[in-house]
Amino acid sequence: MADTAQPKPMDAHVSATRRDFLQIAATVVTGIGAAIAAWPLIDSMNAARDTLAAGAPLDVDLSHLQPGQQIVVLWRSRPIFVVNRTAPELKSLQEAAVLNRLRDPESAVDQQPDYAKNWHRSIKPEYLVLVGICTHLGCIPEFTPQPGGTLGPDWPGGYFCPCHGSRYDLAGRVFQGVPAPYNLPVPPYNFVSNTVVRIGENPAGSSFDLNDVEQL
Repeated sequence: MADTAQPKPMDAHVSATRRDFLQIAATVVTGIGAAIAAWPLIDSMNAARDTLAAGAPLDVDLSHLQPGQQIVVLWRSRPIFVVNRTAPELKSLQEAAVLNRLRDPESAVDQQPDYAKNWHRSIKPEYLVLVGICTHLGCIPEFTPQPGGTLGPDWPGGYFCPCHGSRYDLAGRVFQGVPAPYNLPVPPYNFVSNTVVRIGENPAGSSFDLNDVEQL
């Protein structure tokens, strides 16, 4: 006589659980395989690490960088800040109330190439390019562009280093009375088009190198 007994509820639950586990495992394995297969293509889209570490120029597309935003890229294993400054932010760089609080408002100390030795410390006024390393002890300052806030009502916007409290304006110029002694360095760079900046290569006629700055 054929066995017509129905599976117990517990047996059905175990079977369903085992089936779900096998389906999930198959999906995970498939996903890992796809990621491994795609990795060479993804990695090939980036410059080789040893090439960047050696100082090869790095092209950065600015077409999607909105006014008021910052992006951070790595060049020579250093963070490079690139900011699209707004018109009000550029105006604040020339206000006496800000200039009077800066240690080196005219960028007299060699912390930038000659082509960035101006009131906005850049080639194009709107685009700021800086080495994002505090000149005190090498920390990475935080991008704090909004005036006021937790940094006080007289904060004009800029960079704040949380390690020891150093402050810089939105041109990377250091404030008086903070541990950092110098402005944030400007690396060699130039524009190869209206929306692409090449970090690590000077404009024609300049031989500036980061070794020329007073302090990184």
